[in-house]
Amino acid sequence: MIDNKADPKPEGRVARRQRRNRTALIAAARDIMAEKGVDAATMLEIAEHADVGAGTVYNYFKSKDELAIAVLESLMHELGRRIEMVTDTFDDPAQVYAFGIRTVLDTATTDPRWEQMLHRAEVIADAMYRTIGPFAIRDLKNAVAAGRFRESDPAMIWRLTTHTIIGASLAVTGGELPSDSKVQIIARLLCMAGSDGEDAEELAARPLPELPPAPSE
Repeated sequence: MIDNKADPKPEGRVARRQRRNRTALIAAARDIMAEKGVDAATMLEIAEHADVGAGTVYNYFKSKDELAIAVLESLMHELGRRIEMVTDTFDDPAQVYAFGIRTVLDTATTDPRWEQMLHRAEVIADAMYRTIGPFAIRDLKNAVAAGRFRESDPAMIWRLTTHTIIGASLAVTGGELPSDSKVQIIARLLCMAGSDGEDAEELAARPLPELPPAPSE
């Protein structure tokens, strides 16, 4: 049978150059913002580090804030993949989700590149919903299907969870909540997902396997 579907159009030279420039700028911003912080980093040194023209950066990002969000989104997606490498070894779907949200909370309160953006709570929560959402919503659905959670609207639960994680991270990094309150925070988020109280507390307190290092580390 003849397939009448057109073959995907090959990527042109201009598109390839644009993709390479954008990737290089995000990578350069990750390096510089990790070293100096978001506020101290300049668009000029990021452009120089990426080996592109000083004005080129503004063809891709309107502001340093926008570039910082792109950096954070790349870190979030990378974190989702690293979490998967651990949770793929788990037998309990509820533990998969619990480990994921605990790791996100830990990262948000310890990685300077995340911490520096926490004051942009609404923007960061939205980025987290979109970027880590495909992993988290899938894990929630699996836990519901296995009878471990009762919640029937995983997308809504993940939306609420992202805002809770950011708010809790701000409280922890600001000294309003102790760092050892993370187990209680995760237990309450698991209850919101439909876990029983005692089960949620047991899940939240399980030992955390070591997370694989990021490719750039």
